[in-house]
Amino acid sequence: MKTKRFFLPESEIPTAWYNVVADMKNKPLPMLHPGTKQPLKPEDLYPIFAQALSHQELNQTDRFIEIPEEVREQYKNYRSTPLVRAYGLEKALDTPAHIYFKNESVSPVGSHKLNSALAQAYYCKKEGITNITTETGAGQWGAALSYAAKVFGLELAVYMVKISYEQKPYRRSIMQTYGALVTPSPSMSTKAGRKILTDNPNYQGSLGTAISEAIELAMQTPNCKYTLGSVLNHVMLHQTVIGLEAEKQMVMADDYPDIVIGCFGGGSNFCGISLPFLRHKLSGQKNTRFIAAEPASCPKLTRGVFEYDFGDEAGYTPLLPMFTLGHSFAPAHIHAGGLRYHGAGTIVSQLLKDKLIEAVDIQQLDSFQAGMLFSQTEGIIPAPESNHAIAATIQEALKAKEEGKQKTILFNLSGHGLIDMAAYDAYLSGDLSNYVLSDEAIKQNVSGLEKLA
Repeated sequence: MKTKRFFLPESEIPTAWYNVVADMKNKPLPMLHPGTKQPLKPEDLYPIFAQALSHQELNQTDRFIEIPEEVREQYKNYRSTPLVRAYGLEKALDTPAHIYFKNESVSPVGSHKLNSALAQAYYCKKEGITNITTETGAGQWGAALSYAAKVFGLELAVYMVKISYEQKPYRRSIMQTYGALVTPSPSMSTKAGRKILTDNPNYQGSLGTAISEAIELAMQTPNCKYTLGSVLNHVMLHQTVIGLEAEKQMVMADDYPDIVIGCFGGGSNFCGISLPFLRHKLSGQKNTRFIAAEPASCPKLTRGVFEYDFGDEAGYTPLLPMFTLGHSFAPAHIHAGGLRYHGAGTIVSQLLKDKLIEAVDIQQLDSFQAGMLFSQTEGIIPAPESNHAIAATIQEALKAKEEGKQKTILFNLSGHGLIDMAAYDAYLSGDLSNYVLSDEAIKQNVSGLEKLA
């Protein structure tokens, strides 16, 4: 019988994260201080982030950064995650492609987000911090950080995008079960939230808004730091444990990916699966394609502009050089809440600018159709976010069929959808729709960005 799942022994779990910036010929443009417009220094980030994370964020020289022993011990609770050959999906598509997926849904919180949550909570605890804040979209990051905060004895306050707070009550319950305080965003508890609600009382929120509220609370609370689930470089760094494992597992499968795919919101799971493989493309050893699959309703990579922009709506964060739809962009209320973010991280933005990666946009109905097929052939119900990667994988597998070529495709199953069944129920009932974002709306939204790039 053909082997379907590949696991690494405990001794093979990575002991260091991979820092792709050290290998990039064209480094990302510097992040700028929002006040002085000068390139950031690590100490500029100390008021917001733990010091170790601030240094990781700006590290452009160390190719590998050691994973602390305390974090590795926590990783052992669920890593390695399996690499799975999707024979059922291949058969359903009648494709010559070999399809593999890295199953990050087996973590205690059901998604890849725990890889960085444990690291960030550890560094905060080591610095003597007692309280942390964060934002969350669909709730996967909030759930992961709630678990990690409890592991390392920290108090956590989560601002959850209001539309997801209402659509996904069980994710909120998970966070509260682990002891976190969860507030729908925008809220009246912060200056940023009050302003947004005054201007638009019925606003259902965005990740940019929730980030503003979480940063404001962190800066006003003694011995408190902010933690982020995506976008920034140190988050991408922590997630590379996914791809580093997958490299070793592909050797076990006696195969190597021609195409690597991840869904895309801010970049955490896409970078986690892609960057370790990308280093071989940067060195000229391989010519793998890397595809970021984003929602058509929030298309920063496929239709956004490359400019300096804030990572949040209120303008509290540093200015980031990124592909963006504008920090005031209000995304449609799709069920893939983790992908409803206005901008891309600086690493991904530079890689896209240099044509080292590609991007595709996926309509909501197409993503759920793909998730249904995957569920029926592989037995796992994917998160709505992951459905975008599955849809892009199916597109590439069918292209291989048309061309009569055997290609190996690897995608990241970033999380399961067992707490997203309301979304599937809406799809099955015919209550979901696609969203069309006009060129004029994008143009208007980015027109106010300061031209610094």
